[in-house]
This record gives sequence, C-alpha cells and structure tokens, in this order.
Amino acid sequence: MRARDLAVEYETVGAGTDAMAAARLMAEHRLPALLVVDGDGTPKAILPASQMIKILVPAYVIEDPMLAAVVDERHADRLCQALKGRTVRDCLSKTTPAPPLAAPDDTALEVAAQMAQARSPLVAVVDKDNNGLRLLGVITASHLLERLLIAAS
Repeated sequence: MRARDLAVEYETVGAGTDAMAAARLMAEHRLPALLVVDGDGTPKAILPASQMIKILVPAYVIEDPMLAAVVDERHADRLCQALKGRTVRDCLSKTTPAPPLAAPDDTALEVAAQMAQARSPLVAVVDKDNNGLRLLGVITASHLLERLLIAAS
C-alpha cells in the first residue's frame, strides 16, 4: 500500500479560523485532530483534539486535578466559553512542530514510522510540484490500522 492509496479527504482549517468553529468541526466529524494549512493549502501544523481540551481546562485544575471536583457542574458545562474570541493560532502550542508529511509513493511502513516518531494522529500526504506542496489527503492512525489489519487477514 502506498500513501496515495491510503490518503482520504480531510477537514482543514487556517490559523485564523475561529477556535469555536474548529472545535465544532472536530466534534461533529469526531476527528482526532485538525490539519492547519496556510492560504495556499500547504500543511503547517496539526491541532490535536487533546490540545483543544487542554485550553478548556483552567490552569489551576491542570496543576491540581483534584480541584476539578470543586467546580460545580453548571460551570463545568460552560468550559467551551474559553474558546470564544480565540483563533486556531491561539490554540496551537508554542512548540507545535510541523506536521509529518508523506510523499505519494511512501509505503504504509514509512507512514507508520512518521506517525510513531512524531506521535501524531495523522500524516498529510503531499505532492511536490513547481508551485510547492499540494495536499492530496490525510492518513489517520485509525485508518492506517484498519487498512493494515485488512491486509493481515
């Protein structure tokens, strides 16, 4: 299996996208992460759902998880208010690495190795042309596992 055969269409957002809209996109499509692209569609970052959740949790609760028990349910249910007025750029970690990129001819093992090394829930499949990188699609970890299990049967 080659990366081009494993790649599927995937939701992307720009760094300036409203954080609440990005969270809704993740939730509605049950995505493990969003691929952040620039104006030309070139992959620039991955915003994991876990990073979005981290933004919702107050810093004092992250430092001491036992404090979560003292926050009443009414306030806990309104955690997403923390996303209002923020953009995807605001939600990215300051140390967010570039997303792992696979070439169309990369094998499933090469894609898996990139995922494992980057600890990424997805890999962007790109083709290089005269204009730069062109996004062909994305391979998620769960999709890769599914295809590898089918091949093993």
